[in-house]
Amino acid sequence: MRKVGFISVLSLLLVIIGGSNAQAAVDFSNAPQGAHFARGAGEPVCTVTGTTVSCTGTAIEGVGNTNATVVLSVTSTISGVCHNPGVNNKVVEPFSESVTTSTSSNITSTKNGRLIVPAQQTQGTSTEDFLATFTCPNPNWTPEVTSNVLSYSYTLTFAGFTEPAIEITG
Repeated sequence: MRKVGFISVLSLLLVIIGGSNAQAAVDFSNAPQGAHFARGAGEPVCTVTGTTVSCTGTAIEGVGNTNATVVLSVTSTISGVCHNPGVNNKVVEPFSESVTTSTSSNITSTKNGRLIVPAQQTQGTSTEDFLATFTCPNPNWTPEVTSNVLSYSYTLTFAGFTEPAIEITG
């Protein structure tokens, strides 16, 4: 019986640890008064596949004639080292660079005060693409990428408001 309990607890911990690290915040106080998700719609959900981030669309009602801007930014933080190709193949220069790609869409509300927010997608920088343009300080050295960490930010901000009504980070 103890083994079953231990396995259950361990399984639960793995689900919690392995879950999505995305943080979503919806704050309709940063939107026209009366704004709300349309029936059957909810906050967008972002997923990461490789270096591509895709966020689902949504619909917001009660916005009157207020337009909005959606921005999806993907940052690849790439770290590594440069090797001296001599006999010892020594590490001579560490590096870390961030590359950000963004898409932005201006969304116009319909005559009925409804905002149809389309799905968004942006691609980060792959290790291969980074290495195709990166050079070590010495042209004889060879770069080696040791990590490529992807993060993203999705925001929907209404015209006339300084803070986003929807913000998702991961």
